[in-house]
Amino acid sequence: MQQIDFHIDALESMKKYPQQLYCIGNTELLKNRKISIVGSRKPNQYAREMTYLLASKLSKAGVTIVSGGAIGVDAIAHKAAGAANTIMVAATGLDKRYPAINKNLISSIETEGLVLSQFAAQTPSNKYNFVLRNELVVALGDVLIVTYADKDSGTMRSVEYALKMGKKIFVIPHRIGESEGTNLLLDENKAEAIYSIEKFVAKFACVSEEKAATTEDSFLSFCKTNPTYEEALKKFPERVFEAELLTDIVVKNGRIFLQG
Repeated sequence: MQQIDFHIDALESMKKYPQQLYCIGNTELLKNRKISIVGSRKPNQYAREMTYLLASKLSKAGVTIVSGGAIGVDAIAHKAAGAANTIMVAATGLDKRYPAINKNLISSIETEGLVLSQFAAQTPSNKYNFVLRNELVVALGDVLIVTYADKDSGTMRSVEYALKMGKKIFVIPHRIGESEGTNLLLDENKAEAIYSIEKFVAKFACVSEEKAATTEDSFLSFCKTNPTYEEALKKFPERVFEAELLTDIVVKNGRIFLQG
């Protein structure tokens, strides 16, 4: 763990620039285009899938994903982005890996990506720390994506920060009665709906489609050999899940086939 001794322009949008900021990992990620993704600790299945696809595709397009390391939407966003291209903002001192259920995820981000905290070592998970953590998550991103949020939730506090900072807010549209927080934002014209993940990602892409497709090609080439589902899961666990969501592949008799 080390203390950051350089200025981060994005944090000027906070009510008060952090007095101290600690980190573990690759601070070069702070120079990248960044998008913050937040949401409920208990998203529905649709929100889980859309969070994964958004974070994965944005990361492949060169965008670094920022989130708060919590269970639910945060953890999905970090995993989908890949440890090497995500920034986690902690609500505790960096000698703790909180929540404990995400300790392996946090460890991988420390090793390959970047973990930040405003709190000195041994600082526990006090309630107000999460409020401060949320402000930092929002400040780091160029825009904020909320994939699922109930009314009066902690996620909606993050939305309040984004509104005060003048940052654009994007949400996944949901059915009436689900994610009432984000539906309210749409109703009040405080957020824009993401109707096409591909078009949304294209707005923020930092690398060409050809470069972004490099890792994808190795997976698709592997699938052309019609491997078993178990073989594919072992070699490309995250890509298998994504390809299934996008219906790029189909599983027949335990083997994978490319669609089309």
